[in-house]
Amino acid sequence: MKVISLFNQKGGVGKTTTNINLAAGLASRGKKVLTIDMDPQGNTTSGLGLDKRTLKGSTYDLLLGDVTVQDLAVSIDAVPGLWLVPADMNLAGADIELSQSTGWEKVLVQKLQKLPKTAYDFVFLDCPPSLGVLSINALAASDSVIIPMQSEFYALEGISQLIDTIQRVKKGLNESLEVEGVLLSMYDPRKNLHLEVAKEVKDHFGDLVYECAVPVNVRLAEAPSFGEPIHLYDPRCKGAEAFRDLVEEFLKRNEEPS
Repeated sequence: MKVISLFNQKGGVGKTTTNINLAAGLASRGKKVLTIDMDPQGNTTSGLGLDKRTLKGSTYDLLLGDVTVQDLAVSIDAVPGLWLVPADMNLAGADIELSQSTGWEKVLVQKLQKLPKTAYDFVFLDCPPSLGVLSINALAASDSVIIPMQSEFYALEGISQLIDTIQRVKKGLNESLEVEGVLLSMYDPRKNLHLEVAKEVKDHFGDLVYECAVPVNVRLAEAPSFGEPIHLYDPRCKGAEAFRDLVEEFLKRNEEPS
């Protein structure tokens, strides 16, 4: 079981889109996948078709209640093999409540350690766009981090801060934390700026940058409002093609040596 955070301190870079479509794509390839929505906005939750008004439990209960991951994981009927621990705005209160308790940084670690190692192949944690209590809990509990990065100038400005954040968590809380990969999102190879950003990101991260990039795609933007991952909503669109490529690349990187 490998635990992976989707993290970038900047908002609007495609974290949730990546989380939903990578997790769903892996499940469609026969993997057992859990995603935990760590963002109070709950976009992964609504993007996978759950109504936040009718939740029986959420990530808030996981972090602050006496319940297990398995108690809260909801199976996504449209995607066999995919489960979700959902989130709603109650999670915003967890920042304050958790920070007042000792050992708050490792609450999620302890919850995930109680899972049987064979329960899931991959666990994805969709982090909020800030380095608060929720993101620190996620990074402390993760084996690695996927960094979705928008193809724009401001993304370059945030690289050093992002790496510094990951290094601080690695040094203080989780020495095994590594960068799983860097994914360029909202990418248009016809634009010189996007090509320049891609070059600089590859210069900085090298082979950690995924070869595939997620394009600007209307169908990809529409899919969450229908509560479906892109491979169900429009399997022939460019966005679906990009995520199929990402799933392939991700699986190749995570092949167990024979």
